[in-house]
Amino acid sequence: MGSSVDLENLRKRIDEIDKKILEFLNERGKIAIQISKLKKENSFNVYDPAREREIERNIKRANLGPLTTDSVLSVFREVISGCRSLQRPIKVAYLGPDGTFSHQAAFREFGSSARFKPCKGIDEVFEEVEKERVSFGIVPVENSMEGSVGNVLDRFLRSDLFISSELFEKISHFLISKKGDIKDIKIVASHPQALGQCRKWLSEHLKRVEYRETSSTANAVKLASRDKKIAAVASEFAASIYRLKIVERQIEDSPGNTTRFWVIGREYSRPTGADKTSIVFSLKDQPGALHKSLSPFAEENINLTKIESRPSKERPWEYVFFVDFEGHAQAEKIGGLLTKVRQICVFLRVLGSYPMGKSN
Repeated sequence: MGSSVDLENLRKRIDEIDKKILEFLNERGKIAIQISKLKKENSFNVYDPAREREIERNIKRANLGPLTTDSVLSVFREVISGCRSLQRPIKVAYLGPDGTFSHQAAFREFGSSARFKPCKGIDEVFEEVEKERVSFGIVPVENSMEGSVGNVLDRFLRSDLFISSELFEKISHFLISKKGDIKDIKIVASHPQALGQCRKWLSEHLKRVEYRETSSTANAVKLASRDKKIAAVASEFAASIYRLKIVERQIEDSPGNTTRFWVIGREYSRPTGADKTSIVFSLKDQPGALHKSLSPFAEENINLTKIESRPSKERPWEYVFFVDFEGHAQAEKIGGLLTKVRQICVFLRVLGSYPMGKSN
């Protein structure tokens, strides 16, 4: 058995290591300030998802443990967030209120050094970025179970913004309350979708409670923060914001629930070699038009990751097509392909090329 002297010596070593870590962090910050001057001179973006994904890949390769790669990445994301804020403060709009999964995705991507603005709807998120009141916006674009978020796609038809990055957020539901005791719970509140996704667990463990629907999971958490008899179905992130206790973890019926988010901004992301491009186009109403528009992708062996039609909103029964595919619009091969597709379309717009996110 080790002595108290051994414990003290190990703690002294940790203190010495912490001082060295602090020195290196501040050295990194000084270099980040130098980089910001070069970025400004060359009109480069402060937020550079291509570079940040490269840093993440380097860390994954270099980490030998015992700390898990996820733990190390979470630390480095905060380091990147702090260094980014030294270059220029970043403000991010998201679909509020505080504690939503959109807020969680924004916080995970931009870190605690960013400033966040909750918005009441998708339109407001777009408007905040368009009017340059914020640097970026975070919008949900599709869910692995519920499908696409149509009003986000529709909003791009009347916006000049670009997709800067994509994020995938695992939707894991927690039962949270003021006291953390399941015996106190008389009412379970949440968004109808969240309640539906946890129906099996709730029916087995809370048979005699009232269910109350709210406009968001975050609003359910607000209710729970005021009354110990109310529990909310929401994220662990929301529990931490409102300082509530977790009654039960991961109560969702299906563990594969994931939402894809887009970071929207005013500029393209540069190529990384592992990119995705999103476009929207319309076609003449004639036989074989869609087949002709997609044939160049097959000819160039380009993988389509998504295709979806939406009403154009201009004339009845007229549609536009949203397509995601692998590759970057600035690559010579993709540029040539898009030229061919444009010749077939009534209109075509590149919504953005961005680093591929990693699906959970």
